[in-house]
Amino acid sequence: MSSRTVIRGGLVITASDELHADVLIEDGRIAALAASGTSAAEAWTAERTIDATGRYVIPGGVDAHTHMELPFGGTFASDSFETGTRAAAWGGTTTIIDFAVQSVGRSLREGLDAWNAKADGKCAIDYGFHMIVSDVNQETLKEMDLLVGEGVTSFKQFMAYPGVFYSDDGQILRAMQRSAENGGLIMMHAENGIAIDVLVEQALARGETDPRYHGEVRKALLEAEATHRAIKLAQVAGAPLYVVHVSATEAVAELARARDEGLNVFGETCPQYLFLSTDNLAEPDFEGAKYVCSTPLRPKEHQAALWRGLRTNDLQVVSTDHCPFCFVGQKELGRGDFSKIPNGLPGVENRMDLLHQAVVDGHLSRRRWIEIACATPARMFGLYPKKGTIAPGADADVVIYDPHAEQIMSAETHHMNVDYSAYEGRRTTGRVETVLSRGHVVIDQRKFAGRAGHGRYTPRSTCQYLQ
Repeated sequence: MSSRTVIRGGLVITASDELHADVLIEDGRIAALAASGTSAAEAWTAERTIDATGRYVIPGGVDAHTHMELPFGGTFASDSFETGTRAAAWGGTTTIIDFAVQSVGRSLREGLDAWNAKADGKCAIDYGFHMIVSDVNQETLKEMDLLVGEGVTSFKQFMAYPGVFYSDDGQILRAMQRSAENGGLIMMHAENGIAIDVLVEQALARGETDPRYHGEVRKALLEAEATHRAIKLAQVAGAPLYVVHVSATEAVAELARARDEGLNVFGETCPQYLFLSTDNLAEPDFEGAKYVCSTPLRPKEHQAALWRGLRTNDLQVVSTDHCPFCFVGQKELGRGDFSKIPNGLPGVENRMDLLHQAVVDGHLSRRRWIEIACATPARMFGLYPKKGTIAPGADADVVIYDPHAEQIMSAETHHMNVDYSAYEGRRTTGRVETVLSRGHVVIDQRKFAGRAGHGRYTPRSTCQYLQ
């Protein structure tokens, strides 16, 4: 049975256009757009009509960096694929790309199968996977080729966390050489983890145990150094590089320099680096533990470089690195030793609203908002134009957004499975009203209308900036 929905009277915003248009959805896809009030639009009939007068009609967000149920520091991220994708929908995100983890000594396939099992039948929105490569060897390298063929086209490596996820320069180079051949994209956590561990040990020996020292030992220069080294290794390998969660002025400078040289180097930042700072890490009574993540929050003066990087396209994507741990019972594991605080912040529900606030504040244009939150992540990870835009043939992942509604972010009202909000008490302008995922209404006038299992696994093509 064919099903049709018409969205009438809204301002359609994509990365490239803004137009007052009606949108026709048929069988889960965008069928047509026509200027509002024209005879073409007026002739459309449908089972469901959504009035978007005075609203924005935008593509569903694509969050290319989440960690649902991630094991870390002896515990697990508190959002499951069910709770995390439901919260994402509440925040106007309709696709996530999560990270399957290879354990040292195990195959990539085993890790991917484990994450597929966690997500299967649980997700409220569509999802894909990147692969964390923790153990580079000849078998791993062969598996990378197979995974690219199956639509897992990006591989994350870590220059941090020795003994857990860490890869040395030789392992990184081998993986980059392989990705140069198979079309995959290496995603890099760029921090000098070997040096950081020395600084952690020295800080603890001095009795510096509070959360704020997490930021002080993970120095901006060690993020910049690792970013520089990753760029040079990628250059040697002839491979593209995507640096995740860029937080420091000096690291942005390394990316800008590489891009000025014409290298295929890309950068992502996250809302926490744009809106939070070391002031949060320094909050008293161990409250700073709520803000422990890696790369760490930086002093406020770094924010200007990140905003500038987003405007100049030296940074292309804003993802969340959503990896929530409850304050009670999880973050508290690090009382008396900041190095034992699980690293990660909740944010999958807040990203689209925070970036709209950046539009209100004059940091970004409306189209750039959609570009960095929807279109570019979809292109970067081989999902465009199925995801990330409103155009005939695209999946009908559509958000009706009220640009004037005001809200106060709070753990009392959010839908993430975590006992605090990183943005508690923050007033923002703009709010998601209705969300469609492949034409199905999952948020209906601020009520959840979706279900676990609606979301589909979505294989990806290779990075579309390299084709």
